[in-house]
Formats: sequence, structure tokens, C-alpha cells
Amino acid sequence: MKFTTLNKPENALLSFFLILKVVLSFALVNPAYELHRDEYLHLDLGSHLAAGYTSVPPLTGFLSALIKELGGGFFWVRLFPAVFGALTIFYSWKTVRLLKGGLLACSFVAVACLCSALLRLNTLYQPNSFDVLAWTAVFYHLIAHFETGKASQLYTMAIWAAVGFLNKYNIVFLGIGLLPALLLLPQRRVFVNRHLYLALLLALVLVLPNLIWQVYYNFPVVRHMLELSRSQLVHVNRTDFLTNQVLYFINSIVFLISGLVALACYRPFRRHRWVLLTYLFTMTVFCYFRAKDYYALGLYPVLLSFGALFLADKLNKRPVVTGAVLTASIGSLILFIPFLMPLWSPGKIVENQGRFQKIGLLRWEDGKDHQLPQDFADMQGWRELAKIADRAYALVPGRSAVLVRANNYGQAGAINYYSKFKSMNCLSYNADYLYWFDLSKPVKHLILIREAGEQDPRRNEEQRLFKRIRKIGSVQNTYAREYGTSVYLLESATTDINPRLREEIKEELHDD
Repeated sequence: MKFTTLNKPENALLSFFLILKVVLSFALVNPAYELHRDEYLHLDLGSHLAAGYTSVPPLTGFLSALIKELGGGFFWVRLFPAVFGALTIFYSWKTVRLLKGGLLACSFVAVACLCSALLRLNTLYQPNSFDVLAWTAVFYHLIAHFETGKASQLYTMAIWAAVGFLNKYNIVFLGIGLLPALLLLPQRRVFVNRHLYLALLLALVLVLPNLIWQVYYNFPVVRHMLELSRSQLVHVNRTDFLTNQVLYFINSIVFLISGLVALACYRPFRRHRWVLLTYLFTMTVFCYFRAKDYYALGLYPVLLSFGALFLADKLNKRPVVTGAVLTASIGSLILFIPFLMPLWSPGKIVENQGRFQKIGLLRWEDGKDHQLPQDFADMQGWRELAKIADRAYALVPGRSAVLVRANNYGQAGAINYYSKFKSMNCLSYNADYLYWFDLSKPVKHLILIREAGEQDPRRNEEQRLFKRIRKIGSVQNTYAREYGTSVYLLESATTDINPRLREEIKEELHDD
């Protein structure tokens, strides 16, 4: 890809914002917090490289393998999404420059991206950070093609779209929104450009291994989406979806509104109205399918870029108003940071519980209020759980013929991440772990991880199958969502339990 050459002042300013973005991703996370439950699953994918997974496309697995090669510590886990966030600012900056914006407009878009929910998103090792980056890059290169007429921009756009697809299938919705938007406007001329179809062919070649994998395994993504629709998306409230779009960018709302209004009404932006139509069509599709609110985040950096351009043009010679806009965005972010980021320790959040409760942050998916926001509670107790599992594993003679099985992917991934035993391989009848069982050898001992409130805490069901069952310990961190989760050691099976395990896995696969 080719960008315009930066002059020294611009290079220094851009470098400042990029470094600031990465630094904030570390500085605004209190050391009291561990990784999020989803991150442990994504990291475990790196130990099972494949052309696809049930939960995500293959890119996350390869990134996780790279993180593992680099040491796998918190620094590397958090660096990747932080860098993806910095590159999103970089592409937004270059969008502004492409459209002849000056340093004020560039600074505006950098501040707008920093003062948004992207700040939190880019601290989590999930496909979402790269997803937003891929959408932003696709918009940039398509705008660049329409501005310059260069076919190379179509090929680069196609590469970003393909890699974005290999990261998260969500980018398909961008394509669904782009198609009618372009067809309705003069940009429809792109559909008679042979380079567009050659670029799409290149994208197809890049994603083909994953498509073949999907066909071979009877399209797990369809089953995953149907299950997601039944269990989660059906509960999505469309009003909440739209409301949260505003809340995600409440600190930079002036830039967002300016971008939407300018694309609709500002004459210099008339040729870019396909961007606005793409936003409207894609949001309509998301609303129809009851998508999760963060699925739409990739639409916003380009809107913020146009908002920054418009405001910079109108405020160029009004330094007082310019300062007020920046102060409002940055100042409001500072006020919101404890609610947006895991900056305060759990104890301090409990001390200020009323402030969190007033804005509904303590309400979990069970509909009840708890001590911490659910997102923060999902970052507690994992190391403690792994230590208990290690104690159980150490009691197994020779640490052989043992199966470690958790209740959910967070438990399994966390135990594998923190365990001091390299031979520890905790699995679960949940997410991708369901496909990683190897029962070719007899299982004599079971280590079971079970959540608090389970119907059979005394393991009565397994009493007849093992000579001895003992509870090794449970998570005592009251702030953790896994509080009370217990570890049981089931020793010396009195019968061959492998057929039973195979049947359980078969039933889970059937239900899936």
C-alpha cells in the first residue's frame, strides 16, 4: 500500500497519537485484573491451528500461535489489540489526509477515536479490534480508488476484506451494505471495472481454505449463528442496539453527528454519500438480524473522519471553539473512564457502587445487580482456579490417564493458560473444546470443574464409577463471576468410562 509522504511535524503528531493509543491500552487497566474469559479461548486456538474454528475464522488461531511463540505473557496479549487500535487511527488519519484535510482535522479524528468505546475494545484480545481495523481499511482504499482511479486500491481493498473475513465473518455485512449503496449512486461505475472482479477473485483465493473447511465440516458457522440467534440474539432489543451506538461514541458525539450531517448535506462531500448509504443499509441489516451492538463498530471510524474534516473546515479560524470541542471530548472521557475501563480496583468499585448502579453497569445478563460490572467480573479469579486445578492434577499418580474437563470455555482456557503443568490439557463440552477430545486411550481419573449452584455438588452421580471422589477447593474471590466454582478429583475409575464420555460428546455435538 502506498500513502502520501508525511512531513516532519505531521509525522511527529501522528506518532504521538499512535504511541498514546498503545500506552493507554496498558495504563488504563488495573493490575488487579486478569484477562477476560473470552481471551483464554482465543489464546487456546493457537495450540490447535486449523483452517477454521466453530467460534471464529482461522486468523485468531495464527495470531495466538505467534503470541505463544513470543512468550504468551500479558504484555503480548494486550499489545496486539492495542496495535490494531493504533492502526485504526492511522487509517482514519490517512482518510482525512486523502480528502485534503489538514493537521487540525487529523488531530480531531485521532481524538475522536481515542475518546470512544474503541478504547475499551482495543484492550481485549478478541477478533473485534482487527474487525474494526479491516472495515476502516476497506473504506479507505475504496475512497482512494474513487479519488485517484487507481486499480491498485481495489486489490488492496480486496486483501483487507479477505483478511477481515478470515478474522471475523462480520465483515460480510459491510459487503451487504456496500452493494446497494454503490448501485444507487454514480460510483456504480466500479461494477464495469474488470479490476474489481479480479480483486474479488484474489479475495476468494485468500479465503478459499476456510470456505473448504466450512464445506468439509458442514458449515459450522451456520450452526454457530443459529445457536447464537437462539440463545443470545433473540434477546437483543433493537432500541438498545441503536441507543448503544450513541453511548459508544458519547464522548466524541460532536464528531459523529458532524460526519453524518455533513455526508448528507455538505456539498463538498456529495461524491462520498455512498459512505452514508452504506452506513444506513448496514445498520438496517444489523437491526433486522438483531445483531449485537458492537458488531457495527467498524462503521464509525470513517464517519468520524468526515466529521473531523467538516468541523476542521468550519472551526479553522475559531481557536476558542476548537479548544472547547477538544476539551469537551477529552474531559468527558476522563469522567467516563472508570465506567469504560477496568481502571479502578474491585474494592474501589464496590466503595462507589452507587455510581455504577445508577447507570445500570452492575446488572448482569441474569437481570440482577452484582458487585462489579459483568465485563470486569469476567477478569477475576482465573489464576486462583488454575492453582486449584494444579493441586488436583498433582495428586494423580504419574499424571497419566487423566482427563480435565471444565464447565465452560473460560475455565478451560484459563486453566491451560496459567497451569504450571505443560501436560495439563483442560477441555470442555463448550465452544471449540468440544472438538479437541482424544479418547483413544483409557481415562482412569477425572478432574471436574463445576460452577457454584450446580445440582449435584456432592458428585452423587459419579459415586458408582470411581473409587474415590474429593473436592480439592473452590474459587474464593467474591468479585469473580466464577466465585464458588469448584474443582473435584475423581480417582480410579471402577469401569471403562470412555464409552460414557464418547456418548456425552456425541450428544453435545448433536445438540450443537
